[in-house]
Amino acid sequence: MTALMLILAIFGGYLLGSIPFGVLLSRWLGTGDVRAIGSGNIGATNVLRTGRKDLALATLVLDGGKSATAYIVASYFLTPYMGLAAAVAALMGHCYPVWLGFKGGKGVATFFGGALAAFWPVGIACALIWLAIALITRISSFAALLAVNSAPAIALALNRPEIAMVCGLMALIITIRHWSNILRLMRGTEPRIGDKK
Repeated sequence: MTALMLILAIFGGYLLGSIPFGVLLSRWLGTGDVRAIGSGNIGATNVLRTGRKDLALATLVLDGGKSATAYIVASYFLTPYMGLAAAVAALMGHCYPVWLGFKGGKGVATFFGGALAAFWPVGIACALIWLAIALITRISSFAALLAVNSAPAIALALNRPEIAMVCGLMALIITIRHWSNILRLMRGTEPRIGDKK
């Protein structure tokens, strides 16, 4: 029964996470295929490059809502630990959606949604780290990498080892998805927030 519950949580979380809101909103509201501009990413940072701040904000909220919803629903109907599994699965769905040939987003907003839902102090702390670094550097990827990789230590400091483990797994996935960004950061060619290219 437990194995079946886990499979259900993971499968449901993945399907929820795989909904490409950035692509859908951009197409529906006439800005074209967001994958054809900027970094080609489907997340809020690249949607912002269309010039539509409202679409970028909507994408940010909806992408964050994927893992938050997965966690809340699975925790309510199954168990909190199943909720954590569903949140990780939602992140995987966002980063590797079956509908887009497994080429999805970087997972940052989805991470924040899951962190806030599962244990809000970690989510708030990471959001503040992202905000501070983004304001200083205007480089979203750098801010995101620092924020998400701080999460396990923050969770451990707050005596939540299960949250630390899940955040560590999510941070690893996000870091892998940011590999091209890391290379550009090393070369000093990473675009800044608001850049069109």
